[in-house]
Amino acid sequence: MSEADRFVVCASHSPGMARDVDRVFGPKFRAGIDQVRDLVDAFAPDVVVLFGGDHRRAFRNIVPSFAVALSAGIMAEAGHPAGRLRVPAELSRALADRLLDAGFDIAVCREIELDHAFAQPLRDLTAGLDAYPVIPVPINCATAPLPTPERVLEFGAAVGQFLDGIAERVLVIGTGGLSHSPPSLEVDTHDISDEDRARIIAAGFEAAAQKINPEWDGAFLDAMASWDTTRLVDLVRVARAEAGVGANEVRTWLAAGAAGGGKPFETIAYEPVEKWITGMGLAIS
Repeated sequence: MSEADRFVVCASHSPGMARDVDRVFGPKFRAGIDQVRDLVDAFAPDVVVLFGGDHRRAFRNIVPSFAVALSAGIMAEAGHPAGRLRVPAELSRALADRLLDAGFDIAVCREIELDHAFAQPLRDLTAGLDAYPVIPVPINCATAPLPTPERVLEFGAAVGQFLDGIAERVLVIGTGGLSHSPPSLEVDTHDISDEDRARIIAAGFEAAAQKINPEWDGAFLDAMASWDTTRLVDLVRVARAEAGVGANEVRTWLAAGAAGGGKPFETIAYEPVEKWITGMGLAIS
């Protein structure tokens, strides 16, 4: 498969967007999502490779830097029911084998339950969770120590080398960021209950809404526009300090861009949405 048979989409996600069922907030971002969904439909992928982070829900006691799921479900969340992903087991296993051969000691996951980091981009950009076969590729973006941005770029490039050898048309998605600092991730613990998580989020919501950093977001999107990996690495290294703990999720953007061949990105939309406590960005390559 050539790089022309890959379409890369990087997008922010937010539970607040899913709860905003009346579509009151984020009109620019929502319009961009509608535009990119049409492009995805026209591209008509055979399979989706989805780089997503974890919010200390799927991985609590054992946290791999990189993983490949051979089967996966989606947990019920933000008014959405639980669901299943159509993971192409043979292709997913082939990717895992290729990554191990390339020197990445990945974790292989079966029957893992993933959250909105994986569900939301599929619901937003496609007809639903089961619209296409999906290979979930979790990257640790929440629980220190995190993989370095340089290693993430290498990992994404290794996925891209695997994609070079298959016939399928691939939609590559990176999901997370941009600047935001979810209260539940600011707490440095891995084992809080869902009830405590909800309490912490509610108590810290107003403060989190003020932690969006459009300047950092703009610099990151600008670096993506030229695929300036030196600048991207520098920005990711200061992400938590300058853009909040949730900004670490842009590691998924680096992986997706590298898997797509390291081409420049076009920014489709950017909008800081305080009610979603996130700088919402959307870019394609």
